Amino acid sequence: MLGLLPDIDVVGSAANGEEALQQVSEQRPDAILLDLHMPVLDGIETTQRLTAEYPEVVIVLLTTYADDQSILETLRAGARGYLTKDADRLHIARTLHSAAAGLSVLDARVQAKVLAAASAPPAPGPCELPDGLTRREAGILSLLARGLTNPEIASTLFLSHNTVKTHISRIVAKTGSRDRVAATRYASRHGIA
Repeated sequence: MLGLLPDIDVVGSAANGEEALQQVSEQRPDAILLDLHMPVLDGIETTQRLTAEYPEVVIVLLTTYADDQSILETLRAGARGYLTKDADRLHIARTLHSAAAGLSVLDARVQAKVLAAASAPPAPGPCELPDGLTRREAGILSLLARGLTNPEIASTLFLSHNTVKTHISRIVAKTGSRDRVAATRYASRHGIA
């Protein structure tokens, strides 16, 4: 769709986050349009890795979801733009060009949510997570402690099964747990359940 526009050259496409990382390594694009909910690596994790490895590449996320948490996590990860999937190709192209020029571009609904979040009274400070757990890992650990299976966790968080397995492996390693049952007890002891 974007390749039909005269001022956009599409140099690659990817079906998941891992493929996106590989494409960027090979093609070195100026800007990337990512789906937030991709298999293998989701858009937030892919954005974090891309910004760390290729800080010159501009990232715009495209999604059907405009929830506050996704928006904030996406921006914290380093994305320059956040659009919902009802954007037409000209709007997407303008956003990519603007982001490449150094501007942050947010969909109008997303802007409203960001402004509402900024004007809301401050929430209590986030508690420090134990043993270096990330917020995503703590969320997965919480679902694990509630008895959800890997496929149920993947479905709930719109992640791939492999991504959930990777997170659970990291959780088990960071918490020093032998298995899922021990990780569940750890979650309970640390108020994550």
